[in-house]
Amino acid sequence: MTHLYSLTRRGALVGAAALAFSAFGLGVPTSSAQTAECIAPANPGGGWDFTCRTIGKIMFDIGVVSKPIQVTNMAGGGGGVAYANVVNERNTDENLIVAASSATATRLAQNAYGGATYDQVRFLGAIGADPGVIVVGKDSPFQTLTDLLDAVKADPTSVTFAGGSAVGGFDHLKVLMALRRVGFDDIRSVKYIGLDGGADAITQTIGGFTQAMTGDISEVIGFLKSGDIRVLASFTDERIPGFEDIPTAKEQGVDVVAVNWRGLYVPKGISEEAYRRWSDALAKVGASDEWAEAMVANGLAPFNRVGDDFQSYVSDVILEVEALSREIGVIQ
Repeated sequence: MTHLYSLTRRGALVGAAALAFSAFGLGVPTSSAQTAECIAPANPGGGWDFTCRTIGKIMFDIGVVSKPIQVTNMAGGGGGVAYANVVNERNTDENLIVAASSATATRLAQNAYGGATYDQVRFLGAIGADPGVIVVGKDSPFQTLTDLLDAVKADPTSVTFAGGSAVGGFDHLKVLMALRRVGFDDIRSVKYIGLDGGADAITQTIGGFTQAMTGDISEVIGFLKSGDIRVLASFTDERIPGFEDIPTAKEQGVDVVAVNWRGLYVPKGISEEAYRRWSDALAKVGASDEWAEAMVANGLAPFNRVGDDFQSYVSDVILEVEALSREIGVIQ
């Protein structure tokens, strides 16, 4: 019936459709003012910038958005400046996505964003992660994750863990999560040394100064290939592609998934329809060959949780991190 309308009327309808469908989903052309934007809460380079630029590019390349996604770097407060901007200034912006990671969840749980809470945004999904691992030296007496955890349960002073994050950081917390799963509650007695990065932490373990290292697979690959270490477990749902000989913690009866996920959140005030469109777009990126190549190039493993499933996962992790952080005195 379009022949019944004048060209002016048709133009108005196209403009209305663009407003209704935004810059993604159905690929409706939009004005420059409606170009989708991804905020990377840090300076160029690093994980959050990678998330915005890589996921945004693939969304355009595979046609789930009709225009290239603009990337805005908004550093400050470990992600807190961007979080406050989204919550206070752009709560209903349906053209906005924001890069996030496990660090985002940990900082929210530990009240590092000045009173902001995780339920002030909607977590959209994660489609890749740097898997968490527990590592020992090649000559360690511990052959399995349960061997190591049983030793802590028997005598907490006999095992010291090293990690590349500070006390209360995610490397520390995933050890405490694992111990909780095997019935150990005296988490204040667990010995942990926070060092300046994973390389320092693993060197301490290889040298015998600590009994185990807690970190991410990307930090230990070189040492694993050289034969200096053994990986007792990965904190993943399934074995890590390319490292299929490493058993998961779940396989060993320790039900912990602890990964440095790469994902996104969106403003809380957007419509359910917009949330679903972004969810669908992210899921399509996660299923694409382009993203598979990007994961291999950047040392990531699949971690596909999108939409409500991811929101629930983040909520559970934040509540656990908050409780553990209070117990060890990181927050009051």
